[in-house]
Amino acid sequence: MRTGSRFFRSLRYAYEGIKYALASQPNMKIHFFVTFAVLISAVFFSLSGTDVLFILLAITLVIVTELLNTAIEKTVDLAMPENHPLAKIAKDTAAAAVLVSAVFAVAVGFVVFYRPVERLLHAVQTARSEITAETVWIYLMLVLLTVIVAETRFGRTLFLRPSLLSSVVVSMATLITLSVNKLLPAILSYAMASLFLIILYRRKNRTIPGLIFGAVVGAAITLLTYYLNFLSLIPLH
Repeated sequence: MRTGSRFFRSLRYAYEGIKYALASQPNMKIHFFVTFAVLISAVFFSLSGTDVLFILLAITLVIVTELLNTAIEKTVDLAMPENHPLAKIAKDTAAAAVLVSAVFAVAVGFVVFYRPVERLLHAVQTARSEITAETVWIYLMLVLLTVIVAETRFGRTLFLRPSLLSSVVVSMATLITLSVNKLLPAILSYAMASLFLIILYRRKNRTIPGLIFGAVVGAAITLLTYYLNFLSLIPLH
């Protein structure tokens, strides 16, 4: 067999492995979604070459450890189909490797994006429209109405149905972000919203796509309404 053929066959096998992990592992779906969002953000903020290298390193580390975790899990299942303490240790250790790499990726993202996001937030706050107690209810009502329409539209598809609670919580976190001048409270508000989404998911009454869809709807409607309100304050003459 020629070396070229063997090389391309190896590439095909590796590609099949990535596709299998993406199709069968929920965590890998999350990793790919976050990777897409992070890369778009890197382009948006025009990050430096060093920052991009750190981001690529963190992304690669998380995906590689998740692939190794999947391989170890399947190997253990093949060698030890029944429950065994050593099998549990092997799987737990492999999962711990993914957790360590994910924590490293979060730390890299925090360090790399903190200053650019802080500058963006400061620019928004400099020319912001005021968010009052009255307008908060308008924002939330628009989010509620949008989610109700979306649930009606996708009512038969639980996979795509947006979560009402996740929409409201993320909308509130977005309103807090638009109302404050500092980045840290904004990060903490979204962190609390993320913990709430994790609790909803663990209750098994919402799918991950539904929670993400709801969160995106809540943030998008809030930002769109804020932007329209901001435009209304710009003098036309």
